[in-house]
Amino acid sequence: AGKVADLARDKLVHKDVADIFKGYSLYHHQLEALKLGVNGKDFIVTSGTGSGKSLKYIGTVFSHLMNNPASKGVVAIVVYPLNALINSQTGEFNKYRNNYFESTGKEFPITYGQYTGQEEQSKRIVMRENPPQILLTNYMMLELLLTRLQERSIRDAIYENLKYLVFDELHTYRGRQGADVAMLIRRIRAKCQHEITCIGTSATMVSGGTL
Repeated sequence: AGKVADLARDKLVHKDVADIFKGYSLYHHQLEALKLGVNGKDFIVTSGTGSGKSLKYIGTVFSHLMNNPASKGVVAIVVYPLNALINSQTGEFNKYRNNYFESTGKEFPITYGQYTGQEEQSKRIVMRENPPQILLTNYMMLELLLTRLQERSIRDAIYENLKYLVFDELHTYRGRQGADVAMLIRRIRAKCQHEITCIGTSATMVSGGTL
């Protein structure tokens, strides 16, 4: 359906997003989702594995942060069901950072970091002192971030600045787990100072064919 550079040229996304996704071509569903995301619209995308679902929310968040370079605190949270997915996605973010540096010769202007049960205490302390703009975590750790006293700096950075709440690899949660996730989303939306754009992706949930 076109290249990311075409979207940047048409000012649908910030021009520097083209440097991050240099040479990337888009499927139609990616293009339609990006149009919704950059306009602050909620969306859920269900499509097969390897169909580029992550690019939709990453492009949306990157464009917002590029357009608002002075953004502080946690602007976007991406929630994953497994730590292995978080580790993999952090690697992808590193690739995007390197793409930007190779294209522009400048340091990547967006901060990101993962916060799970597997990081060393020293890394957690750094993130508490300076929360990243994009936080990668799982729903259980996010619940703890909002309730534990030692992470109140991250909690405050979320409530004061959050704009995007993303659930990557959505599943149909049932019983107690379903209630936990539902209440977590409701708490965040109730406590945050800004209107939250909610985004979901899934390779397993059935879609009717529309965004």
